[in-house]
Amino acid sequence: MRELLKELKIDYLLVNSTNEFLVEYSELSENARYTLTGFSGSTGDALVTPDKIYLFVDGRYHTQAEKEAKKGVEVVKLQLGQKQDEEIKKLINPRKTLGIVAKKISQARLESFNGYKIKLLDYDPINNHTESHLAPIVEAFSPKEYKPEKTTFISNLEEVAYLTGYRDFSKDYSSKIWAKMVINGDLILFTDNKACEEYLSNFTGELIVDKNSINAYDYSLIKNPIHKPSEIKALKSIKSEEEIEAYKQAFDATDKALMAVRDYIESEDNISEADIECRLRYEFKKQGAKNLSFKPIIAINENSALAHYSKNSKDVKLQDGDLVLIDCGAYFESGLATDITRVFAKGEPLNLHKKVYTMVLKAFLNCFNSNLSVGYDIDKIAHQILDESVEGFNFSHGLGHGIGINVHEAPPALNQSEVAKTKIKDGMCFTIEPGLYNSEFFGVRLENSCYMKDGKIHSFVKMGYEDKLIKYEMLTEQEKEWLKEFKIL
Repeated sequence: MRELLKELKIDYLLVNSTNEFLVEYSELSENARYTLTGFSGSTGDALVTPDKIYLFVDGRYHTQAEKEAKKGVEVVKLQLGQKQDEEIKKLINPRKTLGIVAKKISQARLESFNGYKIKLLDYDPINNHTESHLAPIVEAFSPKEYKPEKTTFISNLEEVAYLTGYRDFSKDYSSKIWAKMVINGDLILFTDNKACEEYLSNFTGELIVDKNSINAYDYSLIKNPIHKPSEIKALKSIKSEEEIEAYKQAFDATDKALMAVRDYIESEDNISEADIECRLRYEFKKQGAKNLSFKPIIAINENSALAHYSKNSKDVKLQDGDLVLIDCGAYFESGLATDITRVFAKGEPLNLHKKVYTMVLKAFLNCFNSNLSVGYDIDKIAHQILDESVEGFNFSHGLGHGIGINVHEAPPALNQSEVAKTKIKDGMCFTIEPGLYNSEFFGVRLENSCYMKDGKIHSFVKMGYEDKLIKYEMLTEQEKEWLKEFKIL
């Protein structure tokens, strides 16, 4: 890496986990951060310095990063409230040169490094992956009406899919169409990067762009860019009645698929995490899924303490007394992502299993029935219940996220970020997923995808909770009443 820095005439190199569309869940084959560090999580970047390679991960990935990171990689474990780029800046000398791949960083993020000496690279020196984005496209919904005042460039894939009504199921864990677009009265769709770059280079008028979603390379091609935060993000966050109905059907199928997997776990012996994933994929396909909305998490015992575990090992077997966490979802014809998490016990669970499970269930019930419409405040309820509730176990992530064409969308958000302080409006769809984790024992997360209607939270997920994991004496009478809304399995 020192030789590479010299060759590139830079002192540091920022290695991103995204592709040129700035997508969160890029394939590992195009994920330079994974190639460099061996860490397979969905988010978190790396910094190469003359002396060390640093990997930055948030609370969901602390344990996983320690296990996966290659020798010589130092894991920087970001705590709640810590921002990755602020920590990166602490490690670099602003008078020395930081190399950044222009196609893999947003213009807004690039500008956050103003005052630092930056060299933009026109290719990725770690993983120079080239990909054709032409793919079969299907129509899920009618095109949305959107008429901006001036010619507008849109490079956010979910926004392109939302406006066109098109979906593409050819890639794992995605229904987005891999395209960029211009709206200038008509809708110009680019499924080829070269054609898009040529258009941007030749356009001489003012062009509206959102610096948060355009990569720095595309931005550099535009002669007269006018920054305007995307209006489409807010539009697509509020689902239409047609989309809500499509979601209800998708979650009905999701519930059935996961229930079938629960039956499989109950009836079969000596099955591995990989076996359960295989059966899960089969059951989703049986219910009509086009593909999965993210790589499923099948985590037995201590693996369930890794909030975003994804190994799904064939060597880890489920035995009597074991706990297994399944976090999964799929895309059906609508191309809207489903998301659910449940925890099952094989045989008779331990008392500690029951205690942790019941505390997480309490948190869900209280958040779900809070009658609050601000994600920031709902998240606080979960922490009030879970923080220091069970010795050695912690709640290390946000309470929930928006869902839609992508399994993670914002707004809405249920955490301690600024975006979570905005009101959750009718039609917004989101998860509520409290959890408790101890890396030496296990973790429990219970996740329902929900929507807001008439100012009240409703659950798409109808799948119930495990009777043998509930300590009813820990529930209040009100919580027992709330629990009646859901089946007891």
